[in-house]
Amino acid sequence: MTGSAPAHRLDLRLREMAQLFNSMDPAPFLERDLDPDAEEYIESWAMAFPPDSRFHLTLHLQQQPAQADPERTISEAVHNFFNFKAELARRDLRRLLREGRTSLLIGLCFLVACLIAADAVSRNAGGSMLALGRESLTIIGWVAMWRPIDTFLYDWWPLWRRRRIYQSLGRSRVSLAIPQKAEASGAAAPG
Repeated sequence: MTGSAPAHRLDLRLREMAQLFNSMDPAPFLERDLDPDAEEYIESWAMAFPPDSRFHLTLHLQQQPAQADPERTISEAVHNFFNFKAELARRDLRRLLREGRTSLLIGLCFLVACLIAADAVSRNAGGSMLALGRESLTIIGWVAMWRPIDTFLYDWWPLWRRRRIYQSLGRSRVSLAIPQKAEASGAAAPG
């Protein structure tokens, strides 16, 4: 990924900084989970782009945050959250591939046993019922390979992609847009 690739921009409009975080999570801001609705919105938006995309999240807050450096606080919290999600996705991918290898070993052993049995049936007898038995054993053996084939052809890449998106979100640029407090003016309010 080159630094010159365009950054995809998402603008979130919030009343206050606390809206971004899960109110049920008692952890400090830097370790808190994002609000489930905010998390789902950010993830679904990011999933529309290639996995190695660069992201820029801008939070438009209506109220001035109480923190001394709110942009750094929110940026670190968002990065921590999505880096944690990337680690969870990595673990899920490793678990899936480990289960895939196990199911592949079991499936191959079962396939070999079925093919040996089908060969024994075809050598020792003739007739349509035994031919049906031979074909059935062959088919059952190959059907046992469905799960490992499904894992290694299709199941792994959505987890890999999700992990890459989370990693990109964990490196995203996060900025705040906070309205400046209106300075008191000498003009009287119309009335």
